[in-house]
Amino acid sequence: MKEARVVIMGAGGVGKSALTVQFVRNVFVSTYDPTIEDTYRKNLTIDGQQCMVEILDTAGTEQFMALKELYMKSGQGFILVFSLTHLASVNELGPLREQIVRIKNARVPLVLVGNKSDLKAERQVPREIGTNLSRAWGNVPYYEASARKRINVDEVFADIVRQCRSLEAGMNGNGRSKDKSGRKPKCIVM
Repeated sequence: MKEARVVIMGAGGVGKSALTVQFVRNVFVSTYDPTIEDTYRKNLTIDGQQCMVEILDTAGTEQFMALKELYMKSGQGFILVFSLTHLASVNELGPLREQIVRIKNARVPLVLVGNKSDLKAERQVPREIGTNLSRAWGNVPYYEASARKRINVDEVFADIVRQCRSLEAGMNGNGRSKDKSGRKPKCIVM
């Protein structure tokens, strides 16, 4: 895999841009400036393999609804973010994930992130909520991260790239899954 297109989504104010900018530029953005859409690119090496990661940082789910479906169609992997300091932000992710799965109509590389783990005194979301959501979604990877302290930032993006690579390795040229022997599936009509 030479390039991975990753879409980062979640409610407004959960820290999507802060995570992305911290990953790409090693800088924490402390001021909240609502995003419409930003694209970032970073060349990195994961497990000894080079990869260009293109990250689409999207607006909060309540904003710019018309663009949401376009993001979902273009993405290869998705990072769904909620704030550990805002319980209601978790509730926006279920419908978002369902829409991604429906639009992609396939197994989708996905990472769940509870951001702002450094704000312990303001925490509203217990770890169990994230882990239970992860299990309910088929054991998707769940990370508690902090863009401010750069906790689990690289791990989140490395995980999604690994998932994209794994999915691509199991596909043939036209996007259809190979069978267990590595051959393309055949359709038989009787």
